[in-house]
Order: sequence, then structure tokens, then C-alpha cells
Amino acid sequence: MTHNRYGDDGFVSPEQSLQVYRAMQGGLSRRQALKMLAAAGIVAAGSTGLVPGISRSWAGENSQQGTPKRGGRIRMAAHSSSSSESLDPAKGSTAIDYVRAYTFYNGLTRFNEQLEPQPALAESFESPDNGGHWVFTLREGVTFHDGKSLTPQDVIYSIMRHKDPAVGSKVKSMVDQVADIRALDDRRVEFELSSPNIELPSILAVSHLVIVPDGTTDFSKGIGTGPFKCEQFSPGVRSIAVRNENYWREGYPYLDAIEMVGISDESARVNALLSGDVHMINNLTGRNADRIKQSESSRVKATNSGNYTDLIMRVDQQPGSRPEFVEAMKYLLDREQIKRVALRGYGEIANDQPIAPSSPYHFSGLPQREYDPERAVSLLKKAGVSGARVSVVVSPAANYSMEMGQLLQQSAAQAGLTINLNRVPADGYWSNHWMKHPLGFGNINPRPTANILLSQFFASDAPWNESGWKNEQFDQLLVASRNEPDEATRKQMYADMQTLIHDESGIGIPVFLSDVEGYDARIGGMDRTIPLGAFMGYMCAENIWWNA
Repeated sequence: MTHNRYGDDGFVSPEQSLQVYRAMQGGLSRRQALKMLAAAGIVAAGSTGLVPGISRSWAGENSQQGTPKRGGRIRMAAHSSSSSESLDPAKGSTAIDYVRAYTFYNGLTRFNEQLEPQPALAESFESPDNGGHWVFTLREGVTFHDGKSLTPQDVIYSIMRHKDPAVGSKVKSMVDQVADIRALDDRRVEFELSSPNIELPSILAVSHLVIVPDGTTDFSKGIGTGPFKCEQFSPGVRSIAVRNENYWREGYPYLDAIEMVGISDESARVNALLSGDVHMINNLTGRNADRIKQSESSRVKATNSGNYTDLIMRVDQQPGSRPEFVEAMKYLLDREQIKRVALRGYGEIANDQPIAPSSPYHFSGLPQREYDPERAVSLLKKAGVSGARVSVVVSPAANYSMEMGQLLQQSAAQAGLTINLNRVPADGYWSNHWMKHPLGFGNINPRPTANILLSQFFASDAPWNESGWKNEQFDQLLVASRNEPDEATRKQMYADMQTLIHDESGIGIPVFLSDVEGYDARIGGMDRTIPLGAFMGYMCAENIWWNA
């Protein structure tokens, strides 16, 4: 399995126009892409027409927001912050962490708009044995912010450190499949996997697995190869990123500086945007999105990317350890009402399965679990909790959890179950409350592949296994699917895994949320979409510009 090289300097096999299009989506300007097309004889030099398959909503420099400009400073406000924030990418757990990771660092690969892994610090990658071994060839001339040159030793250290439990990596379960990494020479690195995985290039594009200098233990300065250098970082307060003048991608980034802050209160974020105090915000509810739409100075962007807020019922604690209670709670989720009332239509109905309909591995054959309070009554009786009083933790940090909690509270009352909503603040929610109560809510950002999502949140040994659910059959299917060459068999494996989650796990997923964000109308480049979450899939730093 081989990936052709392309980058800012050249392109192999330029006769394939689709690959040129993908190169544009990977960051090349329209002018650069047209040059390649002209050289390949696909279009005449200087042509202003669009290549078949390129939509007018994203045509590089001639996008609706004008030609990229160099200069300007912006301030971004994410919906959560914590004093425990770190520039160690291994510890990232919120949107602002992921944005900082892609701002200060690069991975061996990166995602395009189809969530396909593209070359980044590695200019090429290939597997000679269908996923058991992978060879990555590093790009020449790349330096870290402190002037040190990129070497294979940096790659080996950056990936293998995640296997050390003391690091506390959020992706340890994903990296554990890497048995060994070797330097073949001064540019090539070979990965040996414990079992073949054809998705390794996608795994290496996630924000946690960006490359840091060999031996790094102090991450306070954010030393990486990324488009911006860290000028200031105060955990839970703000970070200031300034342009890396020696960035390996010629012409990037456009902005002089980006300040990132956390504003947990949504109304405060919206007011800050409308007053011009900040220029980009995320985690908007439908009500506030409609408010921003009325402003001439701001815009709204909604992306369907598989984001979901889930009801977490710990199956290793009471009352979630009673399967009938868990099933009853899933029948008390009025999905249509949640979409209509809580989301104001910014989402789509889900079915307690985490893989969204947009994924090729979504299993549509599962019968939709409908709102059924009468059935819930029967199940609660079997569970021995009829007439009980339970507490559910909600917070602004978990999108729409307070609204979902209120609707669930009303539904449960009809089934004779009293729910007390324990409202906790957004600040520190993910470190102090998430997964630490018998009943609560999570909010899961999209993942680029189904296997990454399931590995991080449903594998028995995953640190983010929200409900504490363990299933040996699921674990076996998860590993086997990584190297199943037959697509039909692979899809059946994912269907089986989704069925197990739907039927047995302690997770209730009523809807998939649209990622809704607001931004200043003077920010250019926002018509590009990488469906991994807000802020252009967290990769906005090097792709946006300031039109003031």
C-alpha cells in the first residue's frame, strides 16, 4: 500500500486530477494547483476554469472570502478551559487542546476534507505487507522552533512515549499496537505493528500523535515544527501563538498571531464575538446561532461530523450495573423532542450507536430505538428501581446536556422515576466529573475513522471507556477489523460492534450534533471544512487569514 508524494514543492503522478484536487484540499493554493494541472496538460496554463469535481464553495484562493492575506492577529475563544491544561499533546482532551496541538506541532500525516491521511512531516508512506509494517520517509529541511532538525529519533520518541503509563496519554490504547519503531536511515522510519492495521496513517494524523523533539519532558514552551511558535501559555487562562517564520510549508501561515482563551459561558462567548473582543467561538446552541445570524459583522458555520453528547451510565456502579435500568433509560430518551427543542434542528436522530450515518461503516440495519415510557416502566420494575430517585450530572461543558437532562427528567417522571439534575460548572468538568459519577453526560468530538473512535471509547482497556463496559467479543472484532481486506466482511464486523454497543453498553446516544461555531466576517478561509470538529477540524491556525 503506497501513498504518492505531493507537497509544496512538487507532485508525483500529476496526470491524476483527483489527486491534484486533494492536494489543494491538503493546503496548496489554487495558483499552485493550477500550475500542476497545466504542467500535467490537464488544463491550459492560466486557465480560470474549475477542474471537474472541484466545487465552487472551495476553490483555493478564489474562495468567497477572497485572496489570502498575510498579517493580522485574532483571538479565539473555546468553550472549556482548565488549570490542568498542558501543551503536551498526549494529554489533550478538549477542543482548545486539539487546536493548540495542530498550531504548535505537526504529525507525520494530516487530514484533508475527506478525512484521508495526507503527507505532512512524512513526505511519503507505504506498507509492503498490507499493514503489518509501515515505512515513513521524512521531509527534508524541517526544523523545530528551537532550530533543531527533524530526525527519525524524534519520531520514535514522540510515538513510543505514549506507551508509558506514566505519561498519561489519552491514546495509549491506540499506540499499544505499535510493537517497535526503527530508523532505517537518516530519513526513513519503519513501524512494526503487533497486528496489521491498514489505518495507521490515519491514526498518526490525530492531534495527540504530533511530533515533539526527542527526549522532551518539559512542554511548557510548546516546541514543535508547527506553523506557530508559543510566545505565552498560562494553563486555564490563555496562550499566544506567533508565526513560525521558518515553517516548512512555504507561504504558510497567514496570520501574525493567534490568542486562544477559554470562555465556558456560552452567552459570554457570544457577546464577546458580537462586541469584537474575540473573532472565533465554538459550541453554539441553535438559539445563539440564530442570534449571530442577525449580526452583519459575524457569521455562523454548522458542520455535521459525528459529534455527539451521550448519557453515561456506569455499568460498574449502581444503578447502571442493572442492565434493565440501562435499557429503560435509553427508552426514555425522546430523540425527536431533543432534536427539535434542545438542538433547534441542528443535528440528526441517533440510535445509541456512535458511528454516524455519514460513515461508510454506519450500520443502518439496527431497528431504531423509539421513545417508549411504557416499556421503560416495565424495565425499571424488573431492575427493582421503580419509584427510585437518581442523580444525573449535567454541565455546559457537555453540549446540550442540561437541555437533554431536563427533557429526560420530564420523560422519567412519566415512568415513575425521579431524576435530580446535579448542575456542575464547565470549568474543570472533564477532569473532575466526566466518567466519575454513576450517571452523567459526555460529549465526544468526531474521530477520523470508525476504528479510532471505537478504540478510544469502547475498547475494554480504553482510558476513555465512559461507561466502564467490557466485552471480549467486541475487543476481538475491533482488532480483527483493522486488517480485514474484504470490505463486506469488514462492514459486517462494524455492524456487529455497533449492535453490541447498542444492546449492551451503558451509553445512550439520542442525537448527533452539528458543530456550530461563530466567527468574525473578516476571517477568510472559513468556507473550507474538515469534518473533525469545530475550528476547521482544529486545524484552522495555518489555513485562515484576516481580511481587515
